Amino acid sequence: MELNGVADLPEIRPGDDIAALVADRAELEPGDVLTVASTIVSKAEGRTADLEDYPVSGRAQEISDRIAEVAGEEKDPRFAQAIIEESAELLIDCPFLLAETRFGHIAPNAGIDRSNVPDHDLLLLPKRPDESAERIRSGLEDRGIEDVAVVVTDTCGRPFRHGQTGVAIGWAGMPASRDWRGEEDRDGHELGVTVQSVIDELAAAANLVTGEGAGGTPAVVVRDWAFGDHEGSDELFRGVEDDLVRQALREWRFEG
Repeated sequence: MELNGVADLPEIRPGDDIAALVADRAELEPGDVLTVASTIVSKAEGRTADLEDYPVSGRAQEISDRIAEVAGEEKDPRFAQAIIEESAELLIDCPFLLAETRFGHIAPNAGIDRSNVPDHDLLLLPKRPDESAERIRSGLEDRGIEDVAVVVTDTCGRPFRHGQTGVAIGWAGMPASRDWRGEEDRDGHELGVTVQSVIDELAAAANLVTGEGAGGTPAVVVRDWAFGDHEGSDELFRGVEDDLVRQALREWRFEG
């Protein structure tokens, strides 16, 4: 398995064709997986904003005031308002904001970024990352580059661990997971629960190449990785009905 960054991509502007920019700089082959940081997808889709775009609601002001009181941290109420508007639900609103985005991803601050955004205050996540991935894949096909899967990535923290890792938020051209249930281990025991989120693992591997901060390498080509002879699944984000953590948070909020 090889991972190679796509070099010399320019600063992405609204309307830029990511598929064309990558195709001009990388020799893609059938079976490759192209990972693309959500940062440049959002920039190409014009998902930038400024704090003054968000008139402060009573709820945003209340959240900001409570965080200042409890955590001793000044939270701009306009930023809180942006998070509210980008969220389907706020799971935690103090001492930080943990939100479910409108496409099902759960992340602090609804995944809104405040770095590497020239001329703007905020960079929002793509509205529908699966559709973004499919557009890039279709753009490659229009240039005669077929059978290349696309994964849109972001970085995210994890419960119970320090640090962030790459995760997938959208994908096209491959299943999200490979399902080992029904297969046997080396001792002949049947696996009953193992479903491997391969797009998250590819996103994390690619993040070692893209780096953070001022790395400037937002696209990576993964080669010689095989899905294997397994059943596939497109389930990635848990629904509330099978998410025990979210159920516990709701119960805690209700009791509080």
